[in-house]
Amino acid sequence: MISSEVWWLFVGYTVPMVFSPGPGNTVLATAGGRFGIRGSLPFWMGFEVANLALCAIYGLGLGRVLHQLPQLHQAMRWGGVVYLLYLAWSFFRSSATPGGAREEPARLGFGEGFLAVALNPKIHSMIVVMFSQFLDPDTAMLMQTAQLTAAFLVVCVACHFPWIYGGKLLLGRFRSERAMRIQGWTFGTCMLAVAGYVAFT
Repeated sequence: MISSEVWWLFVGYTVPMVFSPGPGNTVLATAGGRFGIRGSLPFWMGFEVANLALCAIYGLGLGRVLHQLPQLHQAMRWGGVVYLLYLAWSFFRSSATPGGAREEPARLGFGEGFLAVALNPKIHSMIVVMFSQFLDPDTAMLMQTAQLTAAFLVVCVACHFPWIYGGKLLLGRFRSERAMRIQGWTFGTCMLAVAGYVAFT
């Protein structure tokens, strides 16, 4: 059983890491602003399922295999950059189409949410650090991994929802053609900025 002291340390680590601004939360806010809470649910579910999958991989020790392949980190980083550029392009394209023919970008689905996490090396690093700090090698690993994974999921859901809701609240009420065009350019520019951040940090 994980001690109460470890749980306090766990919360102190995960809440700021998950809630702080970053590529993942930027995409969640963008989805909320563009598609609303209901329209963002499939993307959000994919996002959280990917977090669960990474917890299973790293918590059970399979992450050591990935650490022996440093080139995999670079491949994930550049895969993430390409994916963010694709999202930027889809938002710019929706804004550039004239008048009534304006094309609404396809809603971000489960697969896109899963990819947003799977291709984000910063999330991988956060989960690796989490397990390296809070797993006790002298206690049953499977039970600890299950407990930490469940707690991490609760933190993720609690910290990601405000980003989606905030995006909806701030941007979702502006639905005129001009506002949607401005949103498309704003969201596309955000995706470009996030891609640059991921590429050069």
